[in-house]
Amino acid sequence: MLSQTAEYALRAVVWLANHTDAPVTREDLARATKVPPDYLSKVMQALRRSGLIVAQRGKSGGFTLTRTADEITILDVVNAVDQVQRIMECPLGIEGHGRKLCPLHARMDEAMVMIERVFRGTTIGELIHSASPIKPLCQIGVGCA
Repeated sequence: MLSQTAEYALRAVVWLANHTDAPVTREDLARATKVPPDYLSKVMQALRRSGLIVAQRGKSGGFTLTRTADEITILDVVNAVDQVQRIMECPLGIEGHGRKLCPLHARMDEAMVMIERVFRGTTIGELIHSASPIKPLCQIGVGCA
């Protein structure tokens, strides 16, 4: 359902949300999130353009979030890099369907609506502070219990 780009963006934002004490370099972020550095650069550009992160150059440079983890939703991150795709008209271009979706495409669009709702209602902070013993990115060193 989610693109690899959206997955990488979510990993990066979760990592940054857990490391707010200083900017995080691209190299450190790539290593920590297991995202290829060149691909990560493209992801971070999209996150910067969307206003979710800032990039600081120089010796003490790196990436930081522009808002707290409690103010950023999963949907904010996903839409910054690869928007949730709604089905607004017949994807097959069948004449006569137009904006009236067949039962199959109507159900697929309903699923996308539910995904949007859940992503809009879930903040990065909720993921990080979840009561679950398994924390985001735990296998690579974040908040392991």
